[in-house]
Amino acid sequence: MPFNTELTRALGIKVPIVQGGMQWVGYAELASAVSNAGGLGILTALTQPTPEDLRNEIRRCRKMTKNPFGVNLTLLPALVPPDYAAYAQVIIDEGINIVETAGNSPGPVIKQLKAVGTTILHKCTTIRHAQSAIKLGVDFLSIDGFECAGHVGEHDITNFILLSRARQSLGVPFIASGGFADGQGLAAALALGACGINMGTRFMCTVEAPIHKNIKQAIVDAQETDTELVLRRWRNTSRLFANKVAKEAVQIEKTSSSGKFEEVAPYVSGKRGRQVFLNGDPDFGVWTAGQVIGLIHDIPTCEELVSRIEREAVDSLQQSQSLFVGDGETPVSGTGTVGKNTNNPQAEVWGVGKSKL
Repeated sequence: MPFNTELTRALGIKVPIVQGGMQWVGYAELASAVSNAGGLGILTALTQPTPEDLRNEIRRCRKMTKNPFGVNLTLLPALVPPDYAAYAQVIIDEGINIVETAGNSPGPVIKQLKAVGTTILHKCTTIRHAQSAIKLGVDFLSIDGFECAGHVGEHDITNFILLSRARQSLGVPFIASGGFADGQGLAAALALGACGINMGTRFMCTVEAPIHKNIKQAIVDAQETDTELVLRRWRNTSRLFANKVAKEAVQIEKTSSSGKFEEVAPYVSGKRGRQVFLNGDPDFGVWTAGQVIGLIHDIPTCEELVSRIEREAVDSLQQSQSLFVGDGETPVSGTGTVGKNTNNPQAEVWGVGKSKL
């Protein structure tokens, strides 16, 4: 049962699910599998060391799926920043018309991409940033709640509030991101006004995700409390899996008298994080994970996962429709009726049984 939302119509996908860009995870194997399953798979541009490597990865992905897929381009502070314009040009040259952007000062890249009609999905953690992105001409906003993995922003606003604020304030369709793993979550996001969901951590824990099986099992075994917020002191907060290295980094951050980033830098090295996904040692370096790890209990294929989420969402939406009746109708259940002048023999109010009413 295909969905019909602004996201599915604009992107040409069956199910309103976007696989968010993830460093060292967003390769062709995963992106193509998500797209083949009916969602939108996304390659991560900066996982590729050069723009030409990205070109090769795009071509490899195109051989693995005939369905739409996109590319993530994230702009982050760096002593020697990548040539973002060159990466964007490769995206344009290769005919990719869906791009997920994120990070600081995306204006020039968004302008470059919009000049050729690219559909832009821009990730934001606050309404203020979303409103700035709208002025740049983005097509969809990916609203990241505090639950999300990676860069969570500095305002700690969870999705229940953030999505409702987006619905109230934004005139651009938005995607819910952070904390989503199942169809009930998709149904809830749609009810809150989103036109789809973005999932990262959940897709890490699939058969096709190109990371070591030990890391996938660590996600399955984890609880929702097993993440750490790192680099708060420097207002560059990231949510990471709560392994030994992340906990040591947090301790140094809290106890350092100098407040110099150099003290914690070795612990948050991206190179060591990359090795985690290759060698399977979850304590070798830091790696991102959202609080949604508490909702992940298996390692399905992308096809199994997307199909399951679709079924669950449809069931949840249909069930919601059964929770109210039309004017003049009387709700009837197997144990009693509830009406204007009718008592419910099974009623309990705040734990007080009928014998005490």
